[in-house]
Amino acid sequence: MDLSSLPGFRDFYPEQMALRKHIVAVWRSVAERYGFVEYDGPPLEPLDLYVRKSGEEIVGQLYRFTDQGGREVALRPEMTPSFARMVGARAGGLPKPIRWYSVPQLFRYERPQKGRLREHFQLNLDIVGESGDLADSEIVAAAIDMLRGFGLASEDFVARISDRGLVGGLLTAHGVSEAGLGPAFAALDKLDRESEDWVLERLQAAGASEEGARRLLHLAELELDELVAVAGDVPLVREAAARLGRVIQNLESFGLGAYVQFDPSLVRGLAYYTGTVFELWDRRGEFRAICGGGRYDQLLAAVGGPDLPALGFGMGDVVLGELLRARGLVPPEPSAIDDYIICVEPEQRALVLRLTHGLRDRGRRVAYDFASRSVGRQFKAANQAGAERAIVVGPDEAATGVALVRTMASGEEARLSIEKLLEA
Repeated sequence: MDLSSLPGFRDFYPEQMALRKHIVAVWRSVAERYGFVEYDGPPLEPLDLYVRKSGEEIVGQLYRFTDQGGREVALRPEMTPSFARMVGARAGGLPKPIRWYSVPQLFRYERPQKGRLREHFQLNLDIVGESGDLADSEIVAAAIDMLRGFGLASEDFVARISDRGLVGGLLTAHGVSEAGLGPAFAALDKLDRESEDWVLERLQAAGASEEGARRLLHLAELELDELVAVAGDVPLVREAAARLGRVIQNLESFGLGAYVQFDPSLVRGLAYYTGTVFELWDRRGEFRAICGGGRYDQLLAAVGGPDLPALGFGMGDVVLGELLRARGLVPPEPSAIDDYIICVEPEQRALVLRLTHGLRDRGRRVAYDFASRSVGRQFKAANQAGAERAIVVGPDEAATGVALVRTMASGEEARLSIEKLLEA
């Protein structure tokens, strides 16, 4: 019998679990500093919830089955549909803007590869009910500060930012039809992974002339002010560019300007984005996008939620973990033990158990030897456990009520009252 884990799934041994806990702890800390509150939903949802959002083509990417009640269900591949349903159920009574975050485990049946597995944990952070550009800046700033919370700096990663309205206006002005916008967005989204000729061919198939398609690629290389200057008098472009300029200015006012880079080729492949879009990438280009998100003002209504403006991002633990390992930012595995109680003779066992439980009641992490081994072997076990202190209880200690306490790192020893230890 093959008892190995399934392809694309992970076993979390203590050292992997320590990194996962570290990642989630930083996510929660930064999210709550920004005023977001945590929520969660069921890991199993009706299949139709995802089909309504992404179409029938999503079905082949899901872990789905018919349950014993005859319902078509799926393990959640993303959190947004559940989020929309939950917000919709209480939207009328919730103060706006709604600022929620979650850290669900998500599942997709796709080919495992570097940076992408069939399961992962993902931070989802969303604002609902606010259409102003400050909310866009807030979301991008929170994503940047997530990575800063792990010790990453502006030389390590960049926030690439654009606007779907801006890019859509440019595409339309260069001949792309309404029906061709989706394929054109998808082509631009692959500009860093496909050849220029491949992208040009698809832009022309979407309605742009050859000259227009080449001009679009030229525009994708310009800074925001340069792009607006040469794009012509296209109201949608100017309006979206002005809004994006305010978003970038707000981020500079936060002190985060060094992390931000305008990139008009960035559109994100998902069709539901309506305004600001962004992705976080490592500067060296060694990994997939670390994070991605933007404004999706019509999505909640489309999946059965409230008709409210919304924006947010998702950040998975797989690429982030790879990046932290590559940059030497994985913290050392913390010790699981504060105190190791050493029992010299069986006659002191009851006192050892009393001391152990008393220290645990006071929040200390305490272990002791189950097998009544020699004192030397117990000290070795205390060292292997990474204990901060070893507390020796023998005949003399039991008689006097004073324990020998050794600080394991320095070897310094002191005699402390057992009652005082329990009061500390």
